[in-house]
Amino acid sequence: MSQAQASIALIGGTGFYRFIDSAGEVTVETPYGKPSAPISIAEVAGHSVAFLPRHGRNHDFLPSEVPYRANLWALKELGVRQVLAFNTVGSLQRDYRKGDFVLVDQFVDRTRRRQDTFFSGTQAAHISSATPYCARMREIAAKALTGADATVHPAGTVVVIEGPRFSTTAESRWFSQQGWHLVNMTQYPEVVLARELELCYANLSYITDYDVAAADVTDGERAEAVSHAGVLQAFSADSSRVMDIVQRIVGALPAQTDCGCQHALQGALT
Repeated sequence: MSQAQASIALIGGTGFYRFIDSAGEVTVETPYGKPSAPISIAEVAGHSVAFLPRHGRNHDFLPSEVPYRANLWALKELGVRQVLAFNTVGSLQRDYRKGDFVLVDQFVDRTRRRQDTFFSGTQAAHISSATPYCARMREIAAKALTGADATVHPAGTVVVIEGPRFSTTAESRWFSQQGWHLVNMTQYPEVVLARELELCYANLSYITDYDVAAADVTDGERAEAVSHAGVLQAFSADSSRVMDIVQRIVGALPAQTDCGCQHALQGALT
């Protein structure tokens, strides 16, 4: 195990490749290869926080190529027990607006080519995914963001697509008609892998676009269909506000906690 320790981790999404410039770095070897990048560790809001850019520092990994198992394993090796994962997402519903934040509570998996478990064969586990995101962390985050300069949705369902392509107009309309709120390419399998490692995992999603069927979602408002360049531009334009929101949540999390997430394998192992 590495000497550096952190109790809380922040995983950065598209555009969120660096967090604290003065942070020290550690490299962790795992049974699943190397994480996306060296892990930065710094003091944030009174906590020792590990930061890992999900896609690497230069967007080195496409959504299906991200070493999700190595990433989560490395964070646990560093002592992490609570993970705050950040994602940029597209809105599928009119009341979820560009620039809003969402504390996601449910996902719909539409991926196809990803390693989504640490278990196999006779060493299997059937974890519950009824409440996949840590309810305790979500409640703390919602309270911490009261009064923040942001519209924060306390819940939302994200449909996770394989990527790297964006949806067709027909797919986007279908997702919207199902009542799902957001679309993204990387929340799965990260969330379930965290549960298999008995880590508390919460997600903070930032809406950068209205996916493909923009006219349907915006009620006629002029909006361009999603593009990678547009996502980066939207995140960059609001990055200081994002940093404030993230630090508010991190500062509100307890350094040590006991939670049902940390006992997820009880009764699940075969």
